[in-house]
Amino acid sequence: MTQGLRYAIVAVPLLLVVGFLGVLWAGLGHNPSIVPSPLIGKPAPALTLPRLRHPGVRVTRSYFLGHVTLLNVWASWCISCRYEHPALLWLKRQGVRILGVDYKDKRANALAYLRKHGNPYRIVAFDRRGLTTINWGVYGTPETFVLGPHATIRYKYVGPISIRRARRVIEPLVRRLAGRGQPS
Repeated sequence: MTQGLRYAIVAVPLLLVVGFLGVLWAGLGHNPSIVPSPLIGKPAPALTLPRLRHPGVRVTRSYFLGHVTLLNVWASWCISCRYEHPALLWLKRQGVRILGVDYKDKRANALAYLRKHGNPYRIVAFDRRGLTTINWGVYGTPETFVLGPHATIRYKYVGPISIRRARRVIEPLVRRLAGRGQPS
């Protein structure tokens, strides 16, 4: 075996391992909750869903017009949604207008969940099969969007919202978009 071949046998696997470790190291600094969305700054996608409590009444995109709205995609079966529920209740107490979208759930289970844990939502839309929220780039629960008064998506967060994130990021953003300034 030649000297060059011996170096290649050692160098190639070593370079592959170093490259792989570099990719892993770079991924450690990535926050999986902050997912770049091509929808940020764009008009909200179409939305036509029945209401959870009143299936004969539809929730449409026009619900967002003229108001800053937080759209929260959740489900009664979602463990992470239970974790974020107190933050949503806190946001409601701060006057944040929240539209819930119940995702791939059973109507009776969703209603029971809201009775048991409290209802932070002004209205709850029901996306039983999860087809409408696909247009929003939703692939699981919970996911949250903040929409400006012109129905433009201004913020997206994937995962459960903590009280800390609600206080430090979401509520100040909602105030700013609504033209109410920062809380005192």
